[in-house]
Amino acid sequence: MAYPSDRPDLTIKAVPQRHPFRWLAAGLTAILLVGVVSSAFTNPRYQWDVVARWLTDGTIISGLLLTLQLTCVSMVIGVLMGIVLAVMKGSRNKLLSATSSGYIWFFRGTPLLVQLVFWFNISALYPRIAVGLPFGGPDLLSLDANQVITPMTAAILGLALNEAAYMAEIVRAGILSVPPGQIQAANALGMTGLQTTRKIVLPQAMRVIIPPTGNQTISMLKTSSLVSVLAIPDLLYSAQIVYSRTFQTIPLLIVASLWYLLVTSLLTVAQSFVERHFSPDADRPDRRFRRSRPRQEGLT
Repeated sequence: MAYPSDRPDLTIKAVPQRHPFRWLAAGLTAILLVGVVSSAFTNPRYQWDVVARWLTDGTIISGLLLTLQLTCVSMVIGVLMGIVLAVMKGSRNKLLSATSSGYIWFFRGTPLLVQLVFWFNISALYPRIAVGLPFGGPDLLSLDANQVITPMTAAILGLALNEAAYMAEIVRAGILSVPPGQIQAANALGMTGLQTTRKIVLPQAMRVIIPPTGNQTISMLKTSSLVSVLAIPDLLYSAQIVYSRTFQTIPLLIVASLWYLLVTSLLTVAQSFVERHFSPDADRPDRRFRRSRPRQEGLT
């Protein structure tokens, strides 16, 4: 004979929470996306046939290669100068620290476009660039500024010197992220400053430095379009040259945008691989397996 149990029913009846506003926002977003895509493909003024014809044209490809060259050279110089400035700012020497702080303050506080135009017109201040002894000493080398500071040189100077100010703060943040106790322990073990930097500081600082450096590289690729004001035939200026002749402004701007999107997408993928390489568990071969395997603790 079965007796009714006196224990209360503890069964939890979970009712999923409803999100009507979330679904409403998703529906409105879907309608907006459909409208934008439909307009892009049905509006004949986009002239997609013109876009396809100019996408791989020699003029556009030449401008793309020059944009990549500007980005690579400016980033390399900017990173190297940023490291030097970061070390100077962390120095106990007040003059070095103040000089680095003043550099960062000036180049981050003035627009990049102004800096580019300034370097392009530097010959108005210094008609000749001379290297010699100070205080009225003889010049060891004297060059005409108009011949030395070409539009390409002015572009690299403007982009690289501006980038160095931002990279200095990124590198300094990476160095400061390393716990001081680890550096003190390395010194106690008799490691030299170079060994401490190479084996202790850099491997840990790179985890902080790499992500913003990747973002700065992508930003540099897009910012390099400002050099078009110096009549340098980069990707944007090459597109401007074409549409000033053909009056097909919108299709050529779309061509330039598509190339910028493609290169930035490739840089984003490369950045993710580099970040994964410097991640704390990058050297664990079972990382993916452990992340995908559900925990089964306490189950029999």
